[in-house]
Amino acid sequence: MKRIFTFSAFLCLAVFAVPSFGQGAADVYKSKCVMCHGADGKGATPMGPKIGVRDFHSPAVAKETDAVMFTLTKDGKNKMPAYKGKLTDDQIKDVVKYIRTLK
Repeated sequence: MKRIFTFSAFLCLAVFAVPSFGQGAADVYKSKCVMCHGADGKGATPMGPKIGVRDFHSPAVAKETDAVMFTLTKDGKNKMPAYKGKLTDDQIKDVVKYIRTLK
């Protein structure tokens, strides 16, 4: 009985430890963002410096609200393409949350 209780407690903790972005956020990031922003979000890719990609770890980006990041992703800016109509609002919100976890 103690073993079942311990397992149940562990399972509950594991569920609550999962980040609150959708399961597909990492997949969307990999398919839409990695080529310019890189897997770590630093923009150190062959394309990144050519188009002026910002490092997601920079103080300037860290200060931006999720709403600003959402708008930049949805509407695009400069060489950043707009993902309006390509991604749902929920997907964009999830990707913004995912970006905040990159370290």
